[in-house]
Amino acid sequence: MVTTRKEAHPGAADFVPATDDLDALAQAVQGCRGCDLYRDATQAVFGQGPPHADVVLLGEQPGDMEDKRGEPFVGPAGGLLHRALREAGMSEKTVYVTNVVKHFRWRQDPRGGKRRIHQRPDAGHIAACRPWWHGEVRLLRPKVLVALGATAGEALFGASFRVGKVRGTVLDWPIPEDWDEQPDATIAVVPTVHPSSVLRAPDRDEAYAGFVEDLRSVTELLPERDRIDGSDGRRGANSSGSVRASRTASLGCPGSTLRPGSTLGGEL
Repeated sequence: MVTTRKEAHPGAADFVPATDDLDALAQAVQGCRGCDLYRDATQAVFGQGPPHADVVLLGEQPGDMEDKRGEPFVGPAGGLLHRALREAGMSEKTVYVTNVVKHFRWRQDPRGGKRRIHQRPDAGHIAACRPWWHGEVRLLRPKVLVALGATAGEALFGASFRVGKVRGTVLDWPIPEDWDEQPDATIAVVPTVHPSSVLRAPDRDEAYAGFVEDLRSVTELLPERDRIDGSDGRRGANSSGSVRASRTASLGCPGSTLRPGSTLGGEL
C-alpha cells in the first residue's frame, strides 16, 4: 500500500496539549506521531533553557548524538555554538535552544557499519512539526529569535528565504494571529548559518569569525543583564559597525544585505 504525503505528515497539532507549561509540552512531544520521523528516531528532542529566555536559538533538527541523549545541541556543532555565544558576549542564562523538527532524520551509511548519516527534513516534516516550536516560542515570548541555517529561516519566512542574503541583519517575524497579540505584533529575528556549516567550511577560522559576528548582532539587542561581563556586543576594528535596522519579514528587504567581509557559509 502506497503511503500518501498527508498520511506520512498528518501534522503535530493533535498531539500538542493546550497548556502554558513548557514541561508539559516536553513530555507530550514524546508521543507525537505528526510525521513519520518518530519511527526511526530514538526519541523526540525538545528545547532546553530558562523559561524566561530573551533569546531563542532555532536550529534544524537533532543530530545523532542529540537523538541518543535527548538534548539539543550537545554534539560537535553544539560545542561550537556555545563557544561562539560566549565570544559574542551573550549570557547563556538567557538563551533557549531548540529545533524546528524534533526527531532525527537519517539514513544508514552506505559503506556499512552503524553510522547514521544526517538527512535534511523535507517540507512536510517541517510543516508537521511547526506546532511544537510555535508552542515553545508562544510561551517564552523572547526578545529575539536566531534562525540557525536555511531550514530554520524557511520555517519562519517560507521557501524564498536565503540565509546568505540576510545573515546578521534584523528582521521581523509576524506573530501568528491566534496568539492573541496586538495586531501586527512581531518578534525580532537575526538569521545566521547553522554551526555545523562552520565545521564543514574550507576555512573554519573565517567561517567561525563570521558566525560570531552575526551573534554579536543579537547581543546588541539585549539588555546589559543578558551580556557577559557587561559586553556591549561591539565589533572589532575590521567589522562593519552597528546592527543594521532592517525590520521587515519581506525577504526583498532593503538594507538586509551581507556585511562586508562576511562569509556565505553553508547550512543545515
